[in-house]
Amino acid sequence: MKNSRQDAQLLSLNAQLEKRILVLDGAMGTMLQRYKFEEEDYRGERFKDWEHSVKGNNDLLSLTQPQAIEEVHRKYLEAGADIIETNTFSGTTIAMADYHMEELVYELNYESAKIARKVCDEFTAQNPDKPRFVAGSIGPTNRTASLSPDVNDPGYRAITFEELRVAYKQQCEALLDGGSDILLVETIFDTLNAKAALFAIDELQEERNIKIPIMVSGTITDASGRTLSGQTAEAFLISVSHLNLLSVGFNCALGADQLTPYLETLAHNSDFYISAYPNAGLPNAFGKYDETPEDMARQIKEYVEKKLINIIGGCCGTTPDHIKAISDLVAQYPPRKAKEFV
Repeated sequence: MKNSRQDAQLLSLNAQLEKRILVLDGAMGTMLQRYKFEEEDYRGERFKDWEHSVKGNNDLLSLTQPQAIEEVHRKYLEAGADIIETNTFSGTTIAMADYHMEELVYELNYESAKIARKVCDEFTAQNPDKPRFVAGSIGPTNRTASLSPDVNDPGYRAITFEELRVAYKQQCEALLDGGSDILLVETIFDTLNAKAALFAIDELQEERNIKIPIMVSGTITDASGRTLSGQTAEAFLISVSHLNLLSVGFNCALGADQLTPYLETLAHNSDFYISAYPNAGLPNAFGKYDETPEDMARQIKEYVEKKLINIIGGCCGTTPDHIKAISDLVAQYPPRKAKEFV
């Protein structure tokens, strides 16, 4: 049976995309660094006796420090974000194996989606003319299906397509059950991994008889203009265009100015909505991002003047101040025209 809330959200999402450029939030990890959480903070009471170190497992904070996750979401919504990503970038059994927490995957994704849903609903209730949406974040995992991790054995693979499909499906089920409006397959460095996620999502669409808005966002890893697994922007687009996607775009790796030519490739060759959420420039020698909100907004102005985008946000190094500057800028421009997602 169709989910009436999801149908209503889909209609609302389409209506908003037709009217304006939607703003995605900024970096969850960048904001969580400000809390300076230590091992005991990650563990909380529930995991105080866990046998393995869990520091750095940001997804776990949805269970042990949910108030911090809610606070970050709230700051991005106050800054003008229309779409909030769930705190689930590493929310698969594959990635959680690093912490021996595979059995927590459903709960992590479900609770993360619930937190985002709660805050988005609060802001929508305050201003129904600016509805807020939850995007279930689906990261690339720490394995690659196209490349061998062993230079001496190029035919070796650390993961199979089927293992990826099963892991992604579990994550997606929990994200939907927790209240996600959109599923966002992001930071794609290996399109074969992404295709496993898309296959799993398509299975869920059939099984649940629902239409799931899917955002797909790849990452160009260097000045060669290719993904880590070697695809150009155009090849990446072609290889994910078999599904009726809500949007396709790029995030991470590069700053806003370096991303422009690749967004042009997508915008000129696709009927989907186009998304972009670049880093706040490139990291400095200390791994920090120095680009100011004003600098980033100035660079993104080229996107909107060229009518390249429908959804814009920030990745590594971006904060609510960056999102506020971007939100204020794009409010002055119309969205790129694209076919409606139905």
